[in-house]
Amino acid sequence: MPHQTPKDISPNEPVLIAGPTASGKSALALEIAQRDGGVIINADALQVYSGWNILTARPPISDLERAPHLMYGHVDYKHDYSVGHWLRDVEMLLPTLDQRPIIVGGTGLYFRALTEGLAEIPVPSTDIRRAADALLSEQGLSEMLSQVDLQTRERIDIQNPARVQRAWEVLHSTGRPLAQWQDETPPPIMPLNKCYPIVMNTDRDWLNARIDMRFDLMMDAGAIEEASDMLPDWDATRLSSKAIGAPELIAYLKNELSLEDAIEAAKLASRQYAKRQRTWFRKRMRDWHAFTLPQPD
Repeated sequence: MPHQTPKDISPNEPVLIAGPTASGKSALALEIAQRDGGVIINADALQVYSGWNILTARPPISDLERAPHLMYGHVDYKHDYSVGHWLRDVEMLLPTLDQRPIIVGGTGLYFRALTEGLAEIPVPSTDIRRAADALLSEQGLSEMLSQVDLQTRERIDIQNPARVQRAWEVLHSTGRPLAQWQDETPPPIMPLNKCYPIVMNTDRDWLNARIDMRFDLMMDAGAIEEASDMLPDWDATRLSSKAIGAPELIAYLKNELSLEDAIEAAKLASRQYAKRQRTWFRKRMRDWHAFTLPQPD
């Protein structure tokens, strides 16, 4: 059923749509593109990868036929792909478009880099990454956090292991805190006042039920088969392997979990991820237009 999309968006105005997983943001982007025109560009850090199609909820072929979609599945799943990579790809892409961009996804750091700019921080070495992985695994998040400077700790989500590890890696590879690098950020390529930014406003219970239902649909669509295809080359340390549900289904295929337990663990992980997303958006996207999907009677 069509949604009541925002009516005050100019046909030529770039649109940003952020929201937690399963919140309906991709459907909203498609409706805006069909109503007023536009090219949909992915801003989800997991949907950029090949391999995991079903579990990352990449747009189906039927959606791709209704509007142009770019930067979905364009990165080999064996490769790392950073916020900086994404921002550079978008910056090169924008001048080539013949329609306005509609940038949609659930990765807040992508939108932050797009609208606020991104510091050019050197990529940590493989040795630093391995040391960070070992520290996090052996001594835990609190110990790693204690080795991050106070200024940076006040800026990052200290409950998010990926953000804490990133801060640790930057400090130990460059000798400078992440916060200092951020303070040298260049101008953004798409300031908020040059676009129409939307953040999905979702009820927690409604979203959790939707997440559970969507994962069941993923299973019906062949998520087990997708995981089976990825199993021979599975590497839990890859960024693409963080696809919600991937570790759980791989564990099932390795006979480490029952299918019932794997499904429940995947749903729980997705609900927890959505909670972190909602918290992040609520704190950092107060100037965005909140949009709520119409609820069924």
